[in-house]
Amino acid sequence: MYLDKFLNYLSFERKYSSHTIYSYENDVKGFLNFLKNNNTKIDNDLNYSFIRQWIVELSERKISPVTINRKTSSLKSYFKFLVKTGSINKSPLKGHRNLKTNVKIVEPFTEKELKEIFKNFSKYGANDRDQLIIELLYSTGIRREELINIKVSDINFENKLIKIKGKRNKERLVPILPSLQLSIRKYLLKNKSKYLFSSKDGNMISKSTVYRIIKRYFRKVSTKVKLSPHVLRHTFATHLLNNGADINSIKEILGHSSLSSTQIYTKIKMPKIISDYKSSHPREI
Repeated sequence: MYLDKFLNYLSFERKYSSHTIYSYENDVKGFLNFLKNNNTKIDNDLNYSFIRQWIVELSERKISPVTINRKTSSLKSYFKFLVKTGSINKSPLKGHRNLKTNVKIVEPFTEKELKEIFKNFSKYGANDRDQLIIELLYSTGIRREELINIKVSDINFENKLIKIKGKRNKERLVPILPSLQLSIRKYLLKNKSKYLFSSKDGNMISKSTVYRIIKRYFRKVSTKVKLSPHVLRHTFATHLLNNGADINSIKEILGHSSLSSTQIYTKIKMPKIISDYKSSHPREI
């Protein structure tokens, strides 16, 4: 019911990425198939009991609470669109509460591990591209998708800034350190392309390429289970927090829309907070 119009709305009005739209489409189609199998359709008679049955079915299929919450969020947006366009009077998801989930805190790389990486690039056989990708991710905290979309024209060497196109095509300016600026200039002497990192055909490199690069080098210095570009993003924020940076400044650099998204990094910082508390509180001195 109006699924195509909803997807166009996400694309042209909300400016969502093709990957995000694909996820919304799959989530909504999954629910529509559930209704079809139960001889039901979306209309003003659809109530929350069908939503609850759908959630139970997903749970019985061993779908994680995190994934179920994402699916219901997609469905909530779809119903909101249908109400907005007058297709239904009210959303059957109104008042729905997400399932409880265990928050998994990503363990960041240590400063020692990062120093080991930067110190031994030549030993590990890293080329200029791989070195710059690691340095850029750690020095700016940008997302993998944001990295591969950087064009040479997005870099302002004079003001030491990079224009980053984030989620929903929102643009922000991210500062670059003098050392990173030198690395980029050096890299561009040998690499002439529209994109900062390009494949042999001149197009942007793939997300999987960036993932493999991070995993290839960090498994040489770290025993952590998760080795990914996103861990470097967490590492960037955590190291800044641990060294006294203001959380609001970190929020702007990371491109978070709300402070609550950034505050997850204060949980990562908790062991240091506890250590400082025990060593500094008068009762413990």
